Amino acid sequence: MLFVLGEALEPLFGPFRLLTSRLFLIVAGTTAGFVVSFLAIPRAFGWLPSDRGRTFAVGGEVAKGKPTGAGVVFVSVFTFVALMVVPWGWEQFGVLVLTYAAMLTGYFDDRSEKPWSEYVKGGLDLLISAIAAILLFRSHDTIWFPFATSPIAVSVFVYVPVATILIWVSINSTNCTDGVDGLSSTLVLIALISLGGFLYLVVGDVEMSGYLLVPHYPESADWAIMLFTLVGALAAYLWFNAHPSIVLMGDAGSRALGFMIGVAILLTGNPFMILLSSTVIVVNGGTGLIKVALLRFAKVRVFHSIRFPLHDHYRHTRNWSNSQVLVRFALIQILIVIAMFGIFIKVR
Repeated sequence: MLFVLGEALEPLFGPFRLLTSRLFLIVAGTTAGFVVSFLAIPRAFGWLPSDRGRTFAVGGEVAKGKPTGAGVVFVSVFTFVALMVVPWGWEQFGVLVLTYAAMLTGYFDDRSEKPWSEYVKGGLDLLISAIAAILLFRSHDTIWFPFATSPIAVSVFVYVPVATILIWVSINSTNCTDGVDGLSSTLVLIALISLGGFLYLVVGDVEMSGYLLVPHYPESADWAIMLFTLVGALAAYLWFNAHPSIVLMGDAGSRALGFMIGVAILLTGNPFMILLSSTVIVVNGGTGLIKVALLRFAKVRVFHSIRFPLHDHYRHTRNWSNSQVLVRFALIQILIVIAMFGIFIKVR
């Protein structure tokens, strides 16, 4: 909306062209997302559901009774602000709708007295992921890889299944990572900032993408605005979720955040960007999904001496504190981002 307003008013008063600057809109979206969420989250404590606790998780009883489902607040703020600052088309609007749908599936589970079945939640995640994959194929029917200089065209029959699985894994890995004060939101912030920066500075810039021999996607800067708007909203939540937390995001937050990370990875045109942005999230939460799936469907026991998610393993067997888990996991992910940036964009 601001972009359209800037285009309409610039002939009347030149400074309004600032509203058409993607960098200005990134700053505006990030700031507005943070300020509005920061003001809204505490006011929602009274009507948010209470956390049920997790008997299987290390320290799960500490969270019991805290307000949860705060994702419904900061994702709603993100959606509203994004509609204001993003120069959106139907793809951007569709992704916002699907992000909100992912949030609602988690929020209704947060509010339910009895947790939803894993199959119900997994099925809903799969449906949302598939719709997003079909939506994004229209403008991203080619992919590129590390160490290669030429993009590869892919058919819808390859892109949609792969993209659906990637988004589904991102949703559920992020959800499993939520369990230590500040951990999930910090790792997601690192992922969103790295992916947003990549979209704006690399594939979104025609000169930089040409210099680095990666595809140029003209709408990438618009997507970067959306991601940084979510960064602002999530940062406000982290303010209240820092140890010792006074509110939890619940599935309402983690499912929507995982969905946006998966979408952002696809928008870069390189599915292996999940290794750059979300290695710790996938290893921490995703490997547990593999363990459960193999045990449940193939009756195969693997990693039997390791607790999942991995943050519980280190708290239980190594006696790491919550702060140690947060700082060490975040440091590992930051170092991976730095290393992978060099590998992905220069070793070609």
